[in-house]
Amino acid sequence: MNSKPPDTPQPADYVIRVEQACAQLATDGTPITVDAVAALAGIGRATLYRRPELRALIEEHRQQARDALTLTGLAVQIDQLRDSLEAVAGNVRRHEEQLRRLNKQQRSN
Repeated sequence: MNSKPPDTPQPADYVIRVEQACAQLATDGTPITVDAVAALAGIGRATLYRRPELRALIEEHRQQARDALTLTGLAVQIDQLRDSLEAVAGNVRRHEEQLRRLNKQQRSN
């Protein structure tokens, strides 16, 4: 007989729930604290403190949030955005060339 209430998350769900809660807190600009993660994930604080992989996940998200606010973190984000934009621009150029060739073929037919 299972003694857990039906709303209690299963251990396999903990990592997913903590990940989602941390991501939501970061998106909202809310500090990533154990209390906030516990409330949002529906997991007890004691469970978060007791499980090292969950503590590490929360700390990783905290560090990412801190890094995003530093000049180095912003520089990294700018570089990533620049790389993404260059990739998109390359795709646009390739598609434009394909369209030119298709239009040229249609005119010659």
